[in-house]
Amino acid sequence: MRLRQLAVAAGLVGVLCVPAHAEDRARADDRDISRDTLPANDGWASAGEGTTGGAAADADHVHTVTDRAELVRALDGASDTPKIIRIAGTIDANTDDDGDRLDCSDYATGGYSLKKYLAAYDPRTWGTAKPSGPQEEARQASAARQAERVVLPVGSNTTIIGLGDSAVLKGASLQVRNADNVIIRNLDIRDAYDCFPVWQPNTGGLGDWKTAYDTIWLAGATHVWVDHVTLSDKGHPDAKEPTHFARNYLRHDGLLDITNGSDLVTVSWSRFAGHDKAMLIGNGDTATGDRGKLRVTLHHNQFESVVQRAPRVRFGQVHLYNNRYEITGDDYRYSLGVSTESRIYAQNNAFHAPGHVEVADLVKSWNGSALHQSGTLFNGFPVDLLMIYNAYNSGSERDLTGDVGWTPALHGRIDIAAEADRAVARGAGAGRIP
Repeated sequence: MRLRQLAVAAGLVGVLCVPAHAEDRARADDRDISRDTLPANDGWASAGEGTTGGAAADADHVHTVTDRAELVRALDGASDTPKIIRIAGTIDANTDDDGDRLDCSDYATGGYSLKKYLAAYDPRTWGTAKPSGPQEEARQASAARQAERVVLPVGSNTTIIGLGDSAVLKGASLQVRNADNVIIRNLDIRDAYDCFPVWQPNTGGLGDWKTAYDTIWLAGATHVWVDHVTLSDKGHPDAKEPTHFARNYLRHDGLLDITNGSDLVTVSWSRFAGHDKAMLIGNGDTATGDRGKLRVTLHHNQFESVVQRAPRVRFGQVHLYNNRYEITGDDYRYSLGVSTESRIYAQNNAFHAPGHVEVADLVKSWNGSALHQSGTLFNGFPVDLLMIYNAYNSGSERDLTGDVGWTPALHGRIDIAAEADRAVARGAGAGRIP
């Protein structure tokens, strides 16, 4: 059944994208993008048998969903059954089974309150020990109640796709854990908001707040294609949160984290916006089981107003090509994080930055040893990112070699950075599948 027929049946014609020309409209009506599979040679997720998601789903496992309850039923407890889930309109994960909105006070239990929590674990009186006792127990119980609503597990052989150009999933954490063959496309996923961050006194020397939810989390996931999604904190930006214990009271974790031995992932034509730590590939320096895994391709993505981790990599072979970086704000830290045994192969990426950001600021290394780069543009000018990084940081960080020990073979056409830059500005993000 075609997308438009499904939408008519569901009373949802208004959410479908209406092309400007009749010819385009007919073509859009005829094409069922929910059964699209990853093209051959399109990055690491095309390796082996490729990534097909729920393309093999029978008619009983093709769902159009408009609220959280329908979405949960369609996910089928993260089953391996081939399934296609089409999201129409806006779905809010912070709702009860009747669709009524829930806020943080609805989840709070056991006498938890932020005021009491801050009083209990003020470093001036509590010290540097890990929080424990009644308020921490109440926080954990409250957090568990929220997790029951906002954590949405995704099973193998699943396609999740937004209908039209305005499909939104808000407040949710999509978690692909130990699953294979998953496609997530054409969806604006925003504001995975943690009501109950935990205070960690020893993090970073000064302590910090730890949040629970990545917008999309791949953990032990294989053959995953994320395409034309928009990921952001829209609705509750962390920059507007207060400080507690002299640290920003963060409410969001990563936008897309790829950890715990995940492998064979392609992220394409997506937009990462208005966030601190955007993408972590590999979550620990001691996770040596990740060796030979974490093979990820990132192409034609836009990183906009992202402070750091775009991406930060441990262990993985990451092909990073034809991406666009729009750097803003005084809190910018870096874009490419070169960490333990990472092997980033960066080609023809374009960076746009304000005057206080220099080329050497684009890279940060923690125990990293290598970074291949070529064809980099910085504010429209070609630069040798590796040479400049080594020249400016040789006193504080060890030099990086350009030999990462591998050359990407699975990829489409790689354009010069200037051409890709323009294409990504026009085409990346939800609602922009050609």
